[in-house]
Amino acid sequence: MLIDTVCRLCSSCCPIEAEVEEGRLIGARRKSFLDPYKRLACAKLAAAPDIVYSPDRLTTPLIRREDGSGFREAGWDEALERVAERMRHHRQTSGAQSVAWLRGMAADWGAPWDYPNRLMHAFGSPNTIGNGSICFVARDFAHSYVYGSMAFPEAKNAKCIIVWGKNDGNTALGAAEGIHWAKAHGATLIVIDPVRTALAAKADIWLPIKPGHDGLLAMAMINEIIRERWYDSAFIDRYTVGFEELRAVAARYPVETVAGQVWLDADVIREVTRIYATIKPAAIIDGNGLDMHREVFDTTRAVAMLRALTGNLDKPGGDVLPQPVPARNIQLKERLPEGLKPITAAYSLFNTFSETWGNQVQGCVVDAILDQRPYPLKMVVVQSGNPLVTMADSNRTRAAFAKLETLVVIDMFMTETAKLAEVILPAASCFEKTQLNRASIRNNPIILQNAVIEPLGDSWPDWRIVFELGRRLGYGDDFPWQTAEEAIDDQLEPAGVTVADLRSHGKTGLRLETMRYEKYRDQPLKTPSGKVEFYSPRLAEAGFAGVPFEQGLGPDPISFTDRRADYPLLGISGSRDIRFTNSQFRTIPALLKGGTVCVVDIHPDDAEQQRVTEGDRVAIETPKGQVEMTARLSTTVRPGMVRLAWGWGDYDPRANLNALTEDDVRGPVSGTSTSRSFMCRLRKL
Repeated sequence: MLIDTVCRLCSSCCPIEAEVEEGRLIGARRKSFLDPYKRLACAKLAAAPDIVYSPDRLTTPLIRREDGSGFREAGWDEALERVAERMRHHRQTSGAQSVAWLRGMAADWGAPWDYPNRLMHAFGSPNTIGNGSICFVARDFAHSYVYGSMAFPEAKNAKCIIVWGKNDGNTALGAAEGIHWAKAHGATLIVIDPVRTALAAKADIWLPIKPGHDGLLAMAMINEIIRERWYDSAFIDRYTVGFEELRAVAARYPVETVAGQVWLDADVIREVTRIYATIKPAAIIDGNGLDMHREVFDTTRAVAMLRALTGNLDKPGGDVLPQPVPARNIQLKERLPEGLKPITAAYSLFNTFSETWGNQVQGCVVDAILDQRPYPLKMVVVQSGNPLVTMADSNRTRAAFAKLETLVVIDMFMTETAKLAEVILPAASCFEKTQLNRASIRNNPIILQNAVIEPLGDSWPDWRIVFELGRRLGYGDDFPWQTAEEAIDDQLEPAGVTVADLRSHGKTGLRLETMRYEKYRDQPLKTPSGKVEFYSPRLAEAGFAGVPFEQGLGPDPISFTDRRADYPLLGISGSRDIRFTNSQFRTIPALLKGGTVCVVDIHPDDAEQQRVTEGDRVAIETPKGQVEMTARLSTTVRPGMVRLAWGWGDYDPRANLNALTEDDVRGPVSGTSTSRSFMCRLRKL
């Protein structure tokens, strides 16, 4: 039997057909506009049964033994009561705000993000924290401050595509298929990436930019567009504010000056700018390569302004503004005590730019535990995340979580973080739970993630864990729903849509309204002016740059540059591997078999200097720590640069890349630290 659902093994939320026989998941295949034999293959989806039925799955609650010697199995009643008791204890002794809920990406960001926010707000704590300062949400924040919401590229229908800091062949296969389709039908493909990825190798033009310096390139392109009058003057005159302020700041970034700073040829920058500005429609696909650098907010704002300058905003084949689905805000933020600030209070604009994104600067969790800034945390619930591997400065992060009085982890597998927990609650996989994902709330069509099999063993879906914990804490009236379907029906009531409606449209999803373009013609954008804001009075009034980079780039965005004499190589975080999602799934033999394991890519010239050969074990060091990996000689990186595999800290603690990264200096607006590029040194072991 084939069942329509959504795969949540990564954040792409691909619509799929799951094959189920006698209640067991047999396989799954991704839906696509392409014929089956032309579709890109997803290794994770092919291994879905191996993941679901892995012998390493957590299938019963675990509680740490009194003497600290490992865990014992427990029932859900005992485990949830232990968690509720600890939450009540910390609220009584240190205040509700001393309890935090830290979310990773594995459970998605739609209703599964709303539920713990609802629980924590009812409990009295403002500290539900996501990881958005280093992934996606900071870019969403930047888009929103330019034109009110995050635009998404219609690459399939574009004539020119710029892929900026993204490699969809390893992250979002549906998007990659759209890019390949467009290129095969005549679109010009430009890739901006420090590394010669597979997509860069297929591009018409590849710009191997200096890591972390993308914002300077964007400003130089803006200056060139304005200087050559390639901008859409009619759109700018009617639908934007701040053009003259942008013109004045961009003039400080002439191509001739910027080219050397970003390691690119001035003539290539001019040509790329001309192509993008004059070929219509054109789309920009910005990605995680812009994240994890301190300047992600201004960088993304500058990239967003390119769309508006050239008239490619909300056009077919350009970058389209979403048509969000009317949904009830169920987070209960109004229940928080007046004046109670979250631990992320220093980033107030980031906390409040969206009604539902909430707090996203995860480094503040470590600050509050170790430094008690702005006040101490005593208990953290980690849901669908693995901060000891995925957060910057892993040594400091580990010290923080080891210091906690109470740590609870909700996950499918035992992780480095879970090993420190007092209670571990086993979560169901995406095939075992029905939920409404963010991709289906922020834009049409709505596609339901259906449970296609029962939860394995005694694991529970995330929604059930949160609902039951809420009831044990005395918030039964706030969690009246007995099923995910009841909760989703309630949340979608403003849209007049039910789960039954969604299931009846399982093949294609339910579209509430037809796709509309140029919506700014008859409805204001969601900015204070109702227009595209090249200059932001909100930012200026808060003491930040009204125009991107009007105060310059600031300190070098590459970590430890001031210690270049001791750490002469530029290290960059490795590309994502389609077989894994962040630190997940490295216990699955089918995904490890025949693939590259944990390697550091070294240019042959550097390898010769270090007397390193293919397959040697090497140590990579920064002022923060050391990791060990296997050397792979590669020309995908330039001389003087090494690329390190990321996310292997559970598989091999010696290979935890974030032992090398820092969280010492953060971007003032989004709280983002540079954890993607750093100076390092290498030695053969």
